[in-house]
Amino acid sequence: MLRRAGSSLRHFLVERKSSAGYSLCSREAKMSRPVQARRLEGIDKNVWVEFVKLAATYSKVNLGQGFPDFPAPDFLQEALKRALSEGTHMLHQYTRAFGHPPLVKVLAQIFEKVLGRELDPMTNVMVTVGAYQALFCCFQAFVDEGDEVVVIEPFFDCYEPMVKMAGGTSVFVPLRPKAPKDGKLMSSADWQLDPAELASKFSERTKAIVLNSPNNPLGKVFSRGELELIAELCVKHDVLCISDEVYEWLVYDGKEHIRIASLPGMWDRTVTIGSAGKTFSATGWKVGWTVGPDRLLQHVRTVHQNSVYHCATIAQEAVAQGFQRELTLYGKPESYFVQLPKTLQQKRDLLIQILVAVGIKPIVPEGTYFLVADISEFKSDVPEVPNSDEPYDCRFTKWMMKNKGLAAIPLSTFYSEAHKNNYPNFIRFCFAKEEATLKAANDILQKWKKEKTSS
Repeated sequence: MLRRAGSSLRHFLVERKSSAGYSLCSREAKMSRPVQARRLEGIDKNVWVEFVKLAATYSKVNLGQGFPDFPAPDFLQEALKRALSEGTHMLHQYTRAFGHPPLVKVLAQIFEKVLGRELDPMTNVMVTVGAYQALFCCFQAFVDEGDEVVVIEPFFDCYEPMVKMAGGTSVFVPLRPKAPKDGKLMSSADWQLDPAELASKFSERTKAIVLNSPNNPLGKVFSRGELELIAELCVKHDVLCISDEVYEWLVYDGKEHIRIASLPGMWDRTVTIGSAGKTFSATGWKVGWTVGPDRLLQHVRTVHQNSVYHCATIAQEAVAQGFQRELTLYGKPESYFVQLPKTLQQKRDLLIQILVAVGIKPIVPEGTYFLVADISEFKSDVPEVPNSDEPYDCRFTKWMMKNKGLAAIPLSTFYSEAHKNNYPNFIRFCFAKEEATLKAANDILQKWKKEKTSS
């Protein structure tokens, strides 16, 4: 399963030597040839850098980036204070490279409940520097030169460059929207996979599929039927599933988050990825994890060991205490896992109300921090530019930040290059914000609407 790094490197060196026509040992040749990084060309520009800078410069209200502007829960902050003031001095030193023992132990206990199977904390759980590093480790561990990885669009934007950096090729399959009946608002559930189209993307070259449920940016929570379809194809073609479940506790309207690793035949071929940042509203702590069979995680551990090596001990200790609390309260009304989605559903509903009132049509999300909305009502303020290389939603969002002070993220960010213009009138808002922030967004949109009406 582990990438054949040695053979790939030897092939690269031989190829470079023969094509350049000089000895790799030649000092003159080394000094004269251009500096290149394999597979990195074209992925060095990150849209987030540009939009974060624009938001910081122009925006009065930031509904763009996916982080809460409300505090982490008191019990988590208190756990960090205890770890700093009352904990052993060893909490300031290295802990176990693959996860602080108290944290992997309690994570194993939590996931035993949700997966319905016994877990070994030392072999079935690994702690990472956020879910982002967990994703990177998985792609590096499992994807080889020539491998294909099925990616469901729209997708969290790091999947494609991470596949490329591992030497693989992304094969995209879309979620296609179906118009709702009776004039209702569209739901994220209305965006669905076509079974035949999905099946056509699997081949002998397919190494893995990336599943993100609940999905960023749509907020879609994949149904049991959809997950069973994916699972059937994975088993049939002997394909791995990298399951990004960072919003696992954030589902609304009584929806159920089903973990694909719990389905028949999937535990042995799935790595599940989670995030303390999303679980406990503390995205800056950068504590994530992978859960899966030892036969897979042994390769993920190798990448982790030889890259970042270790996560902050003090943060892991505090997160462990947070999970210990949640284990005690599991399923009870006072559990943060129960309280947070109720709070966020209220914020979601408030933002929906705000958008509908000004003529923006939201896609009602079943989970996550986000909703996608149709801004066609405001297109007259930002006319189309014929033959422009920049997707319309990008230009609209930049204009809105600069001229109205409201930050969002264009939906095209979450599509491959070939498909960036498929949904030009949609942008993504984050509703995991204080009520005052959402009301400030309402003030901007109401003023904008009045200006349009009076002009």
